[in-house]
Formats: sequence, C-alpha cells, structure tokens
Amino acid sequence: MKLNEITDNPGARKSRRRIGRGIGSGRGKTSGRGVKGQKARTGVSIKGFEGGQMPIHRRVPKRGFNNPSIQHYAEVTPGRLQQAVDAGRLDAGKMIDFAALQAAGLIKNSHDGVRLIGGGEIKAKLTLTVTGATASAKAAVEKAGGTVTVLILPKAEQPHHVRKGKRISKADRAAAAAQA
Repeated sequence: MKLNEITDNPGARKSRRRIGRGIGSGRGKTSGRGVKGQKARTGVSIKGFEGGQMPIHRRVPKRGFNNPSIQHYAEVTPGRLQQAVDAGRLDAGKMIDFAALQAAGLIKNSHDGVRLIGGGEIKAKLTLTVTGATASAKAAVEKAGGTVTVLILPKAEQPHHVRKGKRISKADRAAAAAQA
C-alpha cells in the first residue's frame, strides 16, 4: 500500500448539494427559496417579525434585571463549622480559610468569597479568614476563644469607591488581609 493509494471507504464522504444548477437537479431555478419576495433575497433577516402584529417580545411584560455589581458569597454558619470539627473534617488547631472549608466539604465554590453568617453554636477555638462576617457570627466565634479575620471591611468603613458597588480586586483583598 502506498500513500497515493489511500482512499476513504465508499460512502464515507457525502458531497454537498449543488443548488441553482438547472431544473433537472431538483434545486435549480429558485434554489429552494420558493418564489420571489423578501425572503428569496439575500441578506434579509426578519426574525421576530410577525406580519405587523405586536411581536411577542413586546407583548409580554418584563420584570426585574440582573444586577452586575451584586456579590454572591458561599455562606457558612458557626454551627456547621462545629459539626465539621466534631466529625474530624476540620482541624481546630490550623487556620481555616477557603481552601480548608472546601476540603472539608462545607462549600463547593467561592463565587465572590466566603461569608460567615449567624446560626448555631460553636465550642471549638477556631482561627478563621473569611471574606465577610456578620456581627453575631463574629461574636459567637470570639466568645468560644477564636478569632475572625475579615478581608472586606463593613460598608461604613469601606472607601467611597467600594461602597458604590464596584468589585474589590484580589490584590485589594490580599492587602486588606495583610493589614488585619
């Protein structure tokens, strides 16, 4: 066998249908576009046009919008942290951050960070580094003897450009963590 003798199996490749090559071809004359008119011409796009009646995208009422500056946090409660410590999935002696929480199975993905919210009791002394924390959750961890490092400051303490809803870069988060 030589390279110039290699061919496809019969029927492996199908040639494209050649349109506009005479009425004997079955796709001649109007090339499958029907008869004359707007849709027979090239470059016509009339998607959504319903013959002059009010199109459905204008008849149906609109509601809501997608806010581009909203933050989506993975949320963790002190109660769930205590359950993970009791089950042996979290080591209370080490610092607990996003990677440790993900390894313990408490969060799946970070979205815009991890937020500690109130709920449940905690007895273990934990050192937490989170993106945000509610006052009640922070108080619960500190009451048990632990510490909470918050990477994003409360809204009243944030710089003005951050308060207006702009996202905080990872570099700014790292700088905030270094200061704390």
